[in-house]
Amino acid sequence: MLLAAGSITLLSPLAHAQAQAPLVEAAARGDLPQVQALLRAGADVEQRDANGRTAVLAATAGKHVEVVRALIARGADVNAQDPQRDSAFLLAGARGYTEIVRAALAAGADLKLPNRFGGNALIPACERGHVDTVRFLLTTSIDVNHVNNLGWTCLLEAVILGNGGPAHQEIVRMLVAHKADLNLADRDGVTPLQHARRRGQTEVAQLLVRAGAR
Repeated sequence: MLLAAGSITLLSPLAHAQAQAPLVEAAARGDLPQVQALLRAGADVEQRDANGRTAVLAATAGKHVEVVRALIARGADVNAQDPQRDSAFLLAGARGYTEIVRAALAAGADLKLPNRFGGNALIPACERGHVDTVRFLLTTSIDVNHVNNLGWTCLLEAVILGNGGPAHQEIVRMLVAHKADLNLADRDGVTPLQHARRRGQTEVAQLLVRAGAR
């Protein structure tokens, strides 16, 4: 949008940000031809917009898988974080974009990179019930017992912030199978089993009991 100021035409803040970061803006739209054209013309693949996002992070936010792949092919840093500490890898994990998680991992994603809550990519994936993403992340060396700044592991988050439904039940099964510490309590000493019982998550509680949780 253009704003007139006397005889001078000014760009709006949004248009100005887009003009300063055309690669990021094109990536956010999922405009693969424009992204490729800008890269061929020499655009910096690590260009950032006014919000501190790189192009690969903006493409991830829009779930534009092919754009993400094109940027990675040109060396985009999947670990580059914005001011909220989102990276392409962390954001894809939190949103359950498994294809992007795979692509980011193949491009050198750091499994230990913390998000703004001090958690790894597995924790929000478990919390939000992203079964396929959790299944894939558990094939890596990601720390299943990592504790975030809230004092929660992925198992605790799956119970405390989950709904106890089929997706979270399956995630608990997977965490059990991958040797998650079932009795690792929160900062108040409350275990995953105790949280499940308090929240009326009967099926989850039964799964934990059968696995030896206390």
